[in-house]
Amino acid sequence: MNASLDLVLQHPGIWRGDQLAQATGETLSTGFAELDEQLPGGGWARGALTEILLEREGIGELRLLLPALASVSKQSEWQAWVSPPHVPYAPALSGAGVNLKQLLVARPQTPADAWWTTEQALRSGACSAVLAWLSAPDEKRMRRLQLGAETGHAWGVLFRSASAAQERSTASLRLLLEATSNGLAVHILKRRGGQVNKPVLLSLHQNNGVRQARPSAPSLSVVPSLRAVSRN
Repeated sequence: MNASLDLVLQHPGIWRGDQLAQATGETLSTGFAELDEQLPGGGWARGALTEILLEREGIGELRLLLPALASVSKQSEWQAWVSPPHVPYAPALSGAGVNLKQLLVARPQTPADAWWTTEQALRSGACSAVLAWLSAPDEKRMRRLQLGAETGHAWGVLFRSASAAQERSTASLRLLLEATSNGLAVHILKRRGGQVNKPVLLSLHQNNGVRQARPSAPSLSVVPSLRAVSRN
Protein backbone atom coordinates (compact mmCIF):
# COMPACT_ATOMS: atom_id res chain seq x y z
CA MET A 1 0.00 0.00 0.00
CA ASN A 2 1.17 3.53 -0.75
CA ALA A 3 2.80 4.98 2.37
CA SER A 4 0.87 8.25 2.13
CA LEU A 5 -2.46 6.44 1.76
CA ASP A 6 -1.62 4.16 4.66
CA LEU A 7 -0.93 7.21 6.83
CA VAL A 8 -4.31 8.71 5.92
CA LEU A 9 -6.10 5.46 6.74
CA GLN A 10 -4.58 5.45 10.21
CA HIS A 11 -6.40 8.70 11.07
CA PRO A 12 -8.92 8.06 13.91
CA GLY A 13 -11.63 9.86 11.93
CA ILE A 14 -11.45 7.37 9.06
CA TRP A 15 -13.73 4.34 9.18
CA ARG A 16 -13.02 1.31 6.98
CA GLY A 17 -15.72 -1.12 5.93
CA ASP A 18 -13.96 -4.12 7.48
CA GLN A 19 -13.70 -2.46 10.89
CA LEU A 20 -16.20 -2.18 13.71
CA ALA A 21 -17.56 1.34 13.52
CA GLN A 22 -17.65 3.73 16.42
CA ALA A 23 -21.08 4.76 17.66
CA THR A 24 -22.20 8.21 16.57
CA GLY A 25 -24.18 8.74 19.78
CA GLU A 26 -24.81 7.38 23.26
CA THR A 27 -24.97 3.64 23.87
CA LEU A 28 -26.22 1.38 26.65
CA SER A 29 -24.10 -1.58 27.67
CA THR A 30 -25.87 -4.88 27.00
CA GLY A 31 -24.51 -6.26 30.27
CA PHE A 32 -22.70 -9.00 28.34
CA ALA A 33 -19.07 -8.13 27.64
CA GLU A 34 -18.76 -10.59 24.77
CA LEU A 35 -21.70 -8.97 22.97
CA ASP A 36 -20.61 -5.40 23.73
CA GLU A 37 -17.33 -6.16 21.97
CA GLN A 38 -19.22 -6.86 18.75
CA LEU A 39 -21.46 -3.77 18.76
CA PRO A 40 -20.49 -0.26 17.63
CA GLY A 41 -19.90 1.88 20.70
CA GLY A 42 -19.95 -1.18 22.94
CA GLY A 43 -23.68 -1.57 23.42
CA TRP A 44 -27.25 -0.83 22.33
CA ALA A 45 -27.44 2.42 20.38
CA ARG A 46 -29.78 5.14 21.60
CA GLY A 47 -31.42 7.14 18.86
CA ALA A 48 -31.64 4.01 16.72
CA LEU A 49 -33.79 0.97 16.05
CA THR A 50 -32.68 -2.54 16.98
CA GLU A 51 -34.46 -5.46 15.37
CA ILE A 52 -34.56 -8.80 17.18
CA LEU A 53 -35.61 -11.85 15.18
CA LEU A 54 -36.54 -15.15 16.80
CA GLU A 55 -38.12 -18.47 15.86
CA ARG A 56 -40.37 -18.48 18.93
CA GLU A 57 -40.93 -16.32 21.96
CA GLY A 58 -39.58 -17.06 25.41
CA ILE A 59 -36.08 -18.22 24.44
CA GLY A 60 -34.38 -15.49 26.46
CA GLU A 61 -35.02 -12.38 24.38
CA LEU A 62 -36.02 -10.28 27.39
CA ARG A 63 -33.28 -11.69 29.59
CA LEU A 64 -30.92 -10.38 26.92
CA LEU A 65 -32.33 -6.86 27.33
CA LEU A 66 -32.85 -6.77 31.09
CA PRO A 67 -29.43 -5.35 32.08
CA ALA A 68 -29.94 -2.35 29.80
CA LEU A 69 -33.57 -1.92 30.87
CA ALA A 70 -32.46 -1.93 34.51
CA SER A 71 -29.81 0.67 33.68
CA VAL A 72 -32.48 2.91 32.15
CA SER A 73 -34.58 2.48 35.29
CA LYS A 74 -31.71 3.57 37.53
CA GLN A 75 -31.67 6.84 35.60
CA SER A 76 -35.40 7.28 36.38
CA GLU A 77 -36.24 7.21 32.68
CA TRP A 78 -39.50 5.94 31.19
CA GLN A 79 -39.76 2.85 29.04
CA ALA A 80 -42.75 1.70 27.02
CA TRP A 81 -43.71 -1.80 25.90
CA VAL A 82 -46.19 -1.95 23.03
CA SER A 83 -48.29 -5.09 22.39
CA PRO A 84 -46.19 -7.63 24.33
CA PRO A 85 -47.44 -11.20 23.67
CA HIS A 86 -48.08 -11.81 27.39
CA VAL A 87 -48.57 -9.74 30.50
CA PRO A 88 -45.00 -9.03 31.66
CA TYR A 89 -44.08 -10.92 34.82
CA ALA A 90 -43.69 -7.98 37.18
CA PRO A 91 -41.80 -9.73 40.05
CA ALA A 92 -39.06 -10.88 37.66
CA LEU A 93 -38.71 -7.43 36.16
CA SER A 94 -38.60 -5.79 39.57
CA GLY A 95 -36.08 -8.34 40.79
CA ALA A 96 -33.86 -7.58 37.80
CA GLY A 97 -33.83 -3.89 38.69
CA VAL A 98 -36.58 -2.53 36.43
CA ASN A 99 -38.58 0.23 38.12
CA LEU A 100 -42.20 -0.73 37.45
CA LYS A 101 -43.34 2.83 38.17
CA GLN A 102 -41.40 3.92 35.10
CA LEU A 103 -42.75 1.15 32.84
CA LEU A 104 -45.78 1.75 30.64
CA VAL A 105 -47.42 -1.20 28.85
CA ALA A 106 -49.64 -0.26 25.88
CA ARG A 107 -52.11 -2.69 24.32
CA PRO A 108 -53.55 -1.05 21.18
CA GLN A 109 -56.56 -2.75 19.64
CA THR A 110 -55.45 -2.59 16.00
CA PRO A 111 -52.11 -3.09 14.22
CA ALA A 112 -52.26 0.46 12.84
CA ASP A 113 -52.74 1.87 16.33
CA ALA A 114 -49.85 -0.24 17.60
CA TRP A 115 -47.51 1.22 14.99
CA TRP A 116 -48.75 4.74 15.79
CA THR A 117 -48.24 4.17 19.52
CA THR A 118 -44.71 2.87 19.01
CA GLU A 119 -43.73 5.77 16.77
CA GLN A 120 -45.13 8.35 19.19
CA ALA A 121 -43.36 6.76 22.15
CA LEU A 122 -40.08 6.85 20.24
CA ARG A 123 -40.54 10.44 19.09
CA SER A 124 -41.77 11.78 22.42
CA GLY A 125 -38.38 12.21 24.05
CA ALA A 126 -39.97 10.91 27.25
CA CYS A 127 -39.13 7.23 26.72
CA SER A 128 -35.52 6.11 26.74
CA ALA A 129 -36.47 2.56 25.74
CA VAL A 130 -39.39 1.40 23.61
CA LEU A 131 -40.02 -2.32 23.03
CA ALA A 132 -42.62 -3.33 20.44
CA TRP A 133 -44.15 -6.54 19.11
CA LEU A 134 -45.84 -5.43 15.88
CA SER A 135 -47.53 -7.15 12.94
CA ALA A 136 -47.80 -6.21 9.25
CA PRO A 137 -44.44 -4.43 8.94
CA ASP A 138 -43.44 -2.66 5.76
CA GLU A 139 -40.51 -0.48 4.73
CA LYS A 140 -42.39 2.79 5.24
CA ARG A 141 -43.49 1.86 8.75
CA MET A 142 -40.01 0.64 9.65
CA ARG A 143 -38.45 3.86 8.41
CA ARG A 144 -40.85 5.92 10.51
CA LEU A 145 -39.78 3.98 13.60
CA GLN A 146 -36.11 4.53 12.82
CA LEU A 147 -36.70 8.25 12.34
CA GLY A 148 -38.80 8.34 15.49
CA ALA A 149 -35.96 6.81 17.49
CA GLU A 150 -33.53 9.37 16.09
CA THR A 151 -35.87 12.25 16.88
CA GLY A 152 -36.59 11.15 20.45
CA HIS A 153 -33.08 9.83 21.14
CA ALA A 154 -34.69 6.55 22.19
CA TRP A 155 -33.47 2.97 22.10
CA GLY A 156 -36.09 1.23 20.01
CA VAL A 157 -36.43 -2.56 19.95
CA LEU A 158 -38.69 -4.30 17.47
CA PHE A 159 -39.35 -8.04 17.83
CA ARG A 160 -40.06 -9.95 14.62
CA SER A 161 -40.17 -13.51 13.34
CA ALA A 162 -36.92 -15.14 12.19
CA SER A 163 -38.57 -15.56 8.78
CA ALA A 164 -37.95 -11.84 8.20
CA ALA A 165 -34.18 -12.32 8.21
CA GLN A 166 -33.94 -12.08 4.40
CA GLU A 167 -36.08 -8.95 4.18
CA ARG A 168 -34.69 -5.44 3.90
CA SER A 169 -34.75 -3.39 7.08
CA THR A 170 -33.99 0.19 8.06
CA ALA A 171 -32.95 -0.90 11.56
CA SER A 172 -29.36 -0.02 12.36
CA LEU A 173 -28.82 -3.32 14.15
CA ARG A 174 -30.40 -6.71 13.41
CA LEU A 175 -29.95 -9.74 15.63
CA LEU A 176 -31.20 -13.29 15.11
CA LEU A 177 -31.57 -15.24 18.36
CA GLU A 178 -31.27 -19.01 18.56
CA ALA A 179 -31.80 -21.15 21.65
CA THR A 180 -29.01 -23.67 22.27
CA SER A 181 -28.27 -26.24 24.95
CA ASN A 182 -25.68 -23.85 26.40
CA GLY A 183 -27.76 -20.68 26.34
CA LEU A 184 -28.50 -18.16 23.63
CA ALA A 185 -26.74 -17.79 20.29
CA VAL A 186 -26.85 -14.22 19.00
CA HIS A 187 -26.32 -13.94 15.26
CA ILE A 188 -25.49 -10.39 14.18
CA LEU A 189 -27.12 -9.99 10.78
CA LYS A 190 -26.54 -6.28 10.40
CA ARG A 191 -24.31 -3.75 12.07
CA ARG A 192 -22.04 -0.98 10.92
CA GLY A 193 -18.57 -2.31 10.47
CA GLY A 194 -17.47 -5.72 9.23
CA GLN A 195 -19.30 -9.00 9.03
CA VAL A 196 -19.66 -11.34 12.01
CA ASN A 197 -19.08 -14.90 10.88
CA LYS A 198 -19.76 -16.62 14.20
CA PRO A 199 -22.63 -16.10 16.65
CA VAL A 200 -22.02 -14.66 20.08
CA LEU A 201 -22.85 -17.33 22.67
CA LEU A 202 -24.41 -16.08 25.91
CA SER A 203 -25.30 -17.94 29.09
CA LEU A 204 -28.70 -16.79 30.37
CA HIS A 205 -30.85 -17.63 33.36
CA GLN A 206 -34.09 -19.56 32.85
CA ASN A 207 -36.45 -16.76 33.84
CA ASN A 208 -36.76 -14.22 31.04
CA GLY A 209 -39.46 -12.00 32.55
CA VAL A 210 -42.25 -12.73 30.05
CA ARG A 211 -44.51 -15.05 31.99
CA GLN A 212 -48.11 -14.37 32.92
CA ALA A 213 -48.37 -12.08 35.93
CA ARG A 214 -49.70 -13.53 39.20
CA PRO A 215 -52.48 -11.74 41.09
CA SER A 216 -50.04 -10.78 43.86
CA ALA A 217 -47.51 -9.27 41.46
CA PRO A 218 -46.62 -5.55 41.67
CA SER A 219 -48.89 -3.57 39.38
CA LEU A 220 -47.97 -2.34 35.91
CA SER A 221 -49.38 0.70 34.14
CA VAL A 222 -51.40 -0.75 31.24
CA VAL A 223 -53.22 1.47 28.73
CA PRO A 224 -54.99 0.73 25.41
CA SER A 225 -52.56 3.02 23.59
CA LEU A 226 -50.86 6.37 23.94
CA ARG A 227 -53.92 7.92 22.31
CA ALA A 228 -55.73 7.27 25.59
CA VAL A 229 -52.96 8.99 27.53
CA SER A 230 -52.91 11.98 25.19
CA ARG A 231 -56.65 12.56 25.70
CA ASN A 232 -56.32 12.77 29.50
